[in-house]
Amino acid sequence: MWAESVKYFVYDVLKLEGAIADALDFFIYDSVKILFLLFVIIFAVTLLRSYFNTEKVKLYLHGKSEFFGNILASLFGIITPFCTCSAIPLFLGFLQARIPVGVTFSFLISAPLNNEIAIALLFSLFGFKVTAIYIGFGLLVAIFGGFLIGKIKPEKYILIDVKPVDNISLNEQEITFKQRIKDAKIYTLDIFKKVSIYVLIGVFVGSFIHGYVPTEVIVKYAGGENIFAPLFAVILGVPMYSNVAGVMPLVEVLTDKGVLLGTSLAFMMSVTALSLPEAMILKRILHTKLIAIFFAIVATAIVAIGYIFNTIL
Repeated sequence: MWAESVKYFVYDVLKLEGAIADALDFFIYDSVKILFLLFVIIFAVTLLRSYFNTEKVKLYLHGKSEFFGNILASLFGIITPFCTCSAIPLFLGFLQARIPVGVTFSFLISAPLNNEIAIALLFSLFGFKVTAIYIGFGLLVAIFGGFLIGKIKPEKYILIDVKPVDNISLNEQEITFKQRIKDAKIYTLDIFKKVSIYVLIGVFVGSFIHGYVPTEVIVKYAGGENIFAPLFAVILGVPMYSNVAGVMPLVEVLTDKGVLLGTSLAFMMSVTALSLPEAMILKRILHTKLIAIFFAIVATAIVAIGYIFNTIL
């Protein structure tokens, strides 16, 4: 219904045609759809997250077997709305709580890949099946990436002093459901204001590509015929920095233009899970060698996921 209304407005009311009509149709339809789902899902997940005490999560993870901790930290990343850089303060908090370093990396990997914004946008663009597979692979990258990092004895590469775990506070004030709704609304509006501009920019760029860039050009360099396409996508994505809201609309356009879904998602994952600003911030906490190992493990896993997605979908 919404799609038909937009087409009627663009083609019949405005009487546009050609590339500009296609671009405007894409921009209006995707902007409204994505922003609506973004608001609803962020609010729902924020309300759910209000029942989780971060300090208790830290204490609960402390002392657990490392692989079990990797799983829990990866799952915890799903309910934290962080990009790579904004996830670092909680990552640092985990280190200060003396949680195993590999476990903290599972959270750092999972948070930007699997947060509610990524889930909302993926669901709005590609549906439940692709979203579920993506979340599954994202969790696998986070779990086994953190597990592998933990196996190299990374503690010697930590450049900060850590405080005793006893300093973790468990004070928790009882909050009414009405207050949780109010807080979730305030937080959702705040996040929505910050993210919406990136959505609009991303959709604008995507609409331009959709309307004006010939399909043949994109397919030639990043289409299914190019066996190295997922690798090139990751190499291109790692130096870039954007949150998932900004890059997701481009993924839709690339797939519409003939780029295989795995290649497009590999590009998105490398942009959101790894970035140069993240490396610069981590440089104050971790030795360069550990940062390089972290980037290499995650980038390799993302390339592999790109090829797997291209094979199964």
